Amino acid sequence: MLSEKIMTMLGEHQYKPLNTEEMADAMGLDKGERKELRKVIEQMVREGLVIKLKKEKIALPEPYGVYSGRLDVNKRGFGFVFRGEGLGDIFIPENAMKDAMNGDKVQAKVLRETAGTKRAEGEILQVLERKNNKVIGVYEEGKAFGFVLPEDQKIKHDIFIHKKHRNFAETGDVVVVEITKWPEKGRNPEGMITEILGKKGDKGVDILTIVKKFNLPEEFSPKVMGYTDRIPEEIPEAELARRRDLRHASIMTIDGADAKDLDDAVSVERLKDGKFKLSVHIADVTHYVREGSPIDKEAFKRATSVYLLDLVIPMLPKKLSNNLCSLNPFEPKLTLSCDMIFDAKGQVVEHEIYESVISSKLRATYEEVTKVLEGERGGALEKYEPFIPMLKDMQELQGILEAKRHRRGSIEFDFPESKIELDKLGKPVSVSLYPREISNRMIEEFMLAANETVAEHMFWTHLPFIYRIHEEPDAEKLKAFTEFSFNLGYPVKLFAGVQPKILQEILEKVQGKNEEPVLSKLLLRSMMQAKYAPENIGHFGLAATYYTHFTSPIRRYPDLAIHRIIKEYLNGGIDEKRARLLIPFVADASKQASEMERVAVDAERELDALKKAEYMHGHLGETFEGIISSVTSFGLFVELPNTIEGLIHITAMYDDYYVYDERYMTLTGEHNGKKFSLGEKITVLVSNVNLDTHEIFFEISSEEE
Repeated sequence: MLSEKIMTMLGEHQYKPLNTEEMADAMGLDKGERKELRKVIEQMVREGLVIKLKKEKIALPEPYGVYSGRLDVNKRGFGFVFRGEGLGDIFIPENAMKDAMNGDKVQAKVLRETAGTKRAEGEILQVLERKNNKVIGVYEEGKAFGFVLPEDQKIKHDIFIHKKHRNFAETGDVVVVEITKWPEKGRNPEGMITEILGKKGDKGVDILTIVKKFNLPEEFSPKVMGYTDRIPEEIPEAELARRRDLRHASIMTIDGADAKDLDDAVSVERLKDGKFKLSVHIADVTHYVREGSPIDKEAFKRATSVYLLDLVIPMLPKKLSNNLCSLNPFEPKLTLSCDMIFDAKGQVVEHEIYESVISSKLRATYEEVTKVLEGERGGALEKYEPFIPMLKDMQELQGILEAKRHRRGSIEFDFPESKIELDKLGKPVSVSLYPREISNRMIEEFMLAANETVAEHMFWTHLPFIYRIHEEPDAEKLKAFTEFSFNLGYPVKLFAGVQPKILQEILEKVQGKNEEPVLSKLLLRSMMQAKYAPENIGHFGLAATYYTHFTSPIRRYPDLAIHRIIKEYLNGGIDEKRARLLIPFVADASKQASEMERVAVDAERELDALKKAEYMHGHLGETFEGIISSVTSFGLFVELPNTIEGLIHITAMYDDYYVYDERYMTLTGEHNGKKFSLGEKITVLVSNVNLDTHEIFFEISSEEE
């Protein structure tokens, strides 16, 4: 192809920029081919593959400080362009945005870069690919035309709507608008309304807005549902006969009380020599979801289930997720099992992975298991009596496994997680902390062990596979953390190649101290994000050499995909030809799952922020006790015990003029000498809540003063 020849020529070490005619001469092209060359080069310029220098000379972009990447706009107007691993983001001031919008793939030019750092500032040259062809917002009717105010604060333009394109929308309607004209200098984008979601504030409209905003799937297609309906509910006798039959075994599921997709079951046995045998049984979703089927293609596209408080957008239809695949008690269920035998130090000394059929003997809940282990008996807990010895063995094994992870340096970020309860109208009635009891920690530890064991087993088969990886922290961010930690009185030396054990020790030093929450958060921000990958480089945060996701195939596609590979391997079905076919598949599945995981997390966080703001709006004027979680030049961030965070803006600190000390992160009154530092307890009054931006504002309570 001509484009490949051009890229090869431009990539040669001795290449000096040529214009189109000079390039055609160098290639020896005839008249017709020269015309095609001009067309291809123009297309490559539009795609950001090449740039034109002075006198129309053609060159590769990066040697000239031009990069392509996704634009992330801050709600204050400026943005950043991500230019790839190992390179810092390019800061884009608001006046250098041109017509680019949040999420667009853009080409940006670096104008200034600080030597020795990754800090760069630049401008947008062109938009390569638009993301926001559909925008969610609130319609407002005007005299001559209407306009839509985007719900996403990162989209800085109102969208003009001609009357003929308003599709019966009225003022206050939350709508989906399709952009028909992109913004130009001095002109807003234009669009047409394609869907009306309802009035702002109506029940369910807020969640529907987030579903639309993040382009989350809603219904399964008729094709997928038709395929699902044809799946037989009875397990064929031939399938049962070829598997290891564990229907007699004492196996249980331990999950949340409201969970409906039970994809893991466990049993623990104390052996005569003092070792423990842990068996983890995972729903065999691949028996029902055949490779290349409509349901498999849909699951690949969704890649994950999304949990939006009381709304679940499942990866698989309910017939599978809540019925056929769910390990409901006293029903025969197909599973993929991993048996592990642990010595006294928690090391796996033997393991086996095999296909099985089980029948769970107990549907246990975290809350009830915790009560039983704390000594409660009788009443609703009576069903646990036969399982108490096993539960105690589980508790002991959990302690052994946790201690083993701690010894090798696994990093424990003990951040509280909020639980938001809604009433029938979808309004938040309470925001509390999720309990993380011994029962939760047992299942977490057992799933970690299974994930590691399966990952190591499959690594040594040298077959294409999907791993869960976590890279080493970013060196620049570690340096910033080191300086910050030193200023707070915790001197540490961190460097590229740092071992997780050292970071674990830092967290232990600050445990229970005022500085713990902020240092933990800053250290977490220094970390890379975990993701899926076809190459195993280990999991830094867990200090694990091998790691994968094996335990949740009902709600995560990577788990489903590796089950398929494992089963083929167990049955001797992966030859060289099949392995070659799997190489691009595991790469594509890793990329898709990583991207969709980020979308799901962002959607879940946005809904949480909205509901927390709504909750605090109902508590305007009330006082709460919290801790100072961050100190900035513009005020104090205060976090309440239930994880809700708000800002005391410096303009609301009326009693003095406060001076910010960046080194020690304090605000000190110029006249009264009053000092506010990280981690201090403080009583605040809820003064204002912006429901559009989800921002919560506090003032210092008179009780505090």
